[in-house]
Amino acid sequence: MSTVDVPNVGTFTVNVVTTGSGDPLVFLHGYERHPGEAAFLTELGKSYSVVAPEQPGYGTSEGFENLTDIYDLVLFYRKFIETLGGPVVLVGHSSGGMIAGEIAAFFPHLVKKLVLVDSFGVWIDDQPAPQDPFGAPKDVQAALWADPSAKPDPEPTIFVEDPNDPFGAMFFQAQNLGTATKFLWPIADRGLARRLPYVDAPTLVVNGAKDGVVPVAQAEEIARLVPTAELEIIDGAGHYPMFEQPEQFLTVVKNFLAK
Repeated sequence: MSTVDVPNVGTFTVNVVTTGSGDPLVFLHGYERHPGEAAFLTELGKSYSVVAPEQPGYGTSEGFENLTDIYDLVLFYRKFIETLGGPVVLVGHSSGGMIAGEIAAFFPHLVKKLVLVDSFGVWIDDQPAPQDPFGAPKDVQAALWADPSAKPDPEPTIFVEDPNDPFGAMFFQAQNLGTATKFLWPIADRGLARRLPYVDAPTLVVNGAKDGVVPVAQAEEIARLVPTAELEIIDGAGHYPMFEQPEQFLTVVKNFLAK
């Protein structure tokens, strides 16, 4: 656990997964859950000191009551990154990508390089996402994966099952999604498109070709708006390219970070 005290705001106590050594790389997880000690983080840890916080309001991470809007969350992460000595490589997935984009726009001195993976945050009226991320679970799962039958079982997660609590996993997921709605519902457009042109950090935008909640058109728009952005579309992947196509995902990310 890591505790960040913000005067006149409150205390945030969050779970943090760390691995590896080297320059700091901060990973911000997506709207469903923190992936725990996932293999892709371990692999990135061979070159970086990976720090992956669990967002306040998710799991047992505390401080959600101190967040009124997305800007409060961005400011919390500013404080969190400052404790690492910054600047950092910042990698954000899904809703974490939306937050990472905001951080890079508002606090460029904290972000050395930026990687946005299947990131929410922009909306295109004539090319909307085919699936609401908070829709019927069966429909959402079909939209998240290029091949739902091949998704990891169990999916990587920070959740630790309690044998005495048969409903723990269900409550964990409901709590996480409830937290996510504060920043993503009804659509995940909080004006990020207006701020992305202010991003100075070299940026890689990655998207699964078959993501049904963050379609490729939205990734293309993010890449168009960020002056320094490169775009990589990963075939055979949906919302989780790091799990469906891990080798290709790690190759494009490592190649970008090595430049």
